[in-house]
Amino acid sequence: MTPSAIAQTEGSSAQTEAVELEFRDVTKQYPGASEPVIEHLSFHVPAGEICVLVGPSGCGKTTAMRMVNRMIDITEGDILLGGESVNAKSPAELRRNVGYAIQQIGLFPHLTIADNISTVPKLLGWDKARMRSRVDELLELVSLDPDETRDRYPAQLSGGMRQRVGVARALAADPPLMLMDEPFGAIDPINRERLQNEFLRLQREIRKTVVFVTHDIDEAIKMGDRVAVLKKGGILAQYAPPAELLMAPADQFVEDFVGADRALKRLALQRVRDIDLWTAATVKVGDPVAEVRAKLEDADVKIPLLVDDAQRPIGWLSEGALRAERVRKDLRSPAEPLVELDDILRDALSDLLATETRYAPVVNSRGHVTGVLSLEVISHVLHDHTLATTAPTSADFLEAS
Repeated sequence: MTPSAIAQTEGSSAQTEAVELEFRDVTKQYPGASEPVIEHLSFHVPAGEICVLVGPSGCGKTTAMRMVNRMIDITEGDILLGGESVNAKSPAELRRNVGYAIQQIGLFPHLTIADNISTVPKLLGWDKARMRSRVDELLELVSLDPDETRDRYPAQLSGGMRQRVGVARALAADPPLMLMDEPFGAIDPINRERLQNEFLRLQREIRKTVVFVTHDIDEAIKMGDRVAVLKKGGILAQYAPPAELLMAPADQFVEDFVGADRALKRLALQRVRDIDLWTAATVKVGDPVAEVRAKLEDADVKIPLLVDDAQRPIGWLSEGALRAERVRKDLRSPAEPLVELDDILRDALSDLLATETRYAPVVNSRGHVTGVLSLEVISHVLHDHTLATTAPTSADFLEAS
């Protein structure tokens, strides 16, 4: 059932809109401690964006997140949710309006998946029909079959499936804000990447404001629209979009934390369609060689690319293909690898290196040649400092994917 269908179900309502979140000079110091855990922390998260808190162990990132739903009390300052202080509501009322997903998942083993997801809706007094509709909607959103999943118990699911259920439970009451505390940290690398991609796909549909805690800078860069890098003592070292963080680290601490390969990490933030591709001289068998040589004069790549009648690439022509008056099919190499416009630059570079070639034809969704990706083009991207402010965010990728 789609979200719009759910909204039409008796007793249900339209999806709750995301809200902005603001940390306003927040400090947390425990009694008897000589230093605060969080010190004068201020930043703003626009509605519908993912903010990732990242930093070394003991930097206070989880403490900062838990102050949002008052699992930990604020010592000084304030946290505003939709312009209202989190202290304006009781902790119980506040938590019913904030989704929470953790690394350990925390499903109740004695309850079915449906009952686990319905935990908060039951507290809010939803009727059975509304809860069942919501359970089925959320299971579909996290790519689980409701008929095969709702009546099973957590022990009957894989770790990745349980993690999806944990996300579904956090979304059950349609909260305007979600807190995610290393939600994919206990998952193996392959399933972790799948869950990350699944959540980004989900965010495209639900558009929640999300505070996401991780110790992994690669995960932070991939998941965040904005990244807050914290030093020990809960001091904000830098708060910026991922591309700016990679291209212009605020100080030596941020530069060291991001890593020496920060330039390469930027390739994970862009797709092939976002950059200026080289032009190629596309030709067909039987074309006049004189015309081909004229095309080569204007092309960036000085090797003709043979295409079929539908402009799909076949391969790079050898000099022997141009020795007669008409082009012959004499290839120096096949058109490999083929790169698509929506491919991530990091993956495209990997393909180029794997095939030991400098050039790759780029095709659109129909397989038509639209340009050429080269190692030189990627090198230019890595050295172009203007991309720190123009590179797309994860939200842009959600729209394009």
